[in-house]
Amino acid sequence: MFLQAVGHGMEPSFLAEAMKATREFFNLPLEEKQKYSNIVDGEKLGMDGYGNDMVVKENQVLDWNDRLNLLVEPEALRTYRLWPTQPPSFRDILSEYTVRCKAAANLVFRNMAKILNLQEEHLVNMIGENSITQAIFNYYPQCPRPDHVLGLKAHTDGSIITVNFADAEGLQLQRNGVWYNVPIVPNALIMNVGDIMEILSNGFFKSLVHRVVTNAEKERLSLVLVYTLELETELEPVSDLVDDKRPARYMKIKLHDYMEKYHDTYATGTLAIDGVKI
Repeated sequence: MFLQAVGHGMEPSFLAEAMKATREFFNLPLEEKQKYSNIVDGEKLGMDGYGNDMVVKENQVLDWNDRLNLLVEPEALRTYRLWPTQPPSFRDILSEYTVRCKAAANLVFRNMAKILNLQEEHLVNMIGENSITQAIFNYYPQCPRPDHVLGLKAHTDGSIITVNFADAEGLQLQRNGVWYNVPIVPNALIMNVGDIMEILSNGFFKSLVHRVVTNAEKERLSLVLVYTLELETELEPVSDLVDDKRPARYMKIKLHDYMEKYHDTYATGTLAIDGVKI
């Protein structure tokens, strides 16, 4: 499920400031950006920091982009030494964007719960104080051979939902083997269901395959927030959505283990969700 959210409560001026801070970070000299590198002594330390995907498979497909990953929730787990100090507004804007985006996400969670005939706060309550939210800043430079390279390989998201704010087209979603362009609606947030929500909803909401294509003439920036659960959560369909007529369509798995599978399959362009279907 994809939707374009326009009534999210964030002013166009604030969204413009968020995009401006993103652009200014990626425009910094390489040595300045590498102060926040996720790689030290040739070893990747984790998700947080500046860099691209770690090569974990011999046949891994690489993406044509520059990336900064930052854990933003829970706040106590933020690694501030990896939060850029240039531009000076970056940290404050990201903190405010996180709070305001969470309010928009909670509104979506409440409406999804009602669609599933669950109590309105059911999904909001599942996302406890220790649930992980990751901010991902993407810069897609101009590509001389866009017919040969993808900005972001085809994948589903390992999230409950993902919230995406971009300054140009390039995002595509797949339906029945056909790729469709996702248009840019000024100041809209693109929200899409991830694997976690597909499992929780017992398949009612689908985690759609999508990708980002490159462009020979213009660059693209995006600011993405990825909402997940606590890593120790036992991931399975919500019990109220399972009965004799609607048996569980996904096996139970700890989220930590699922995310390990997700990162392995993402590296090779396959889908982790297929491995937990019953």
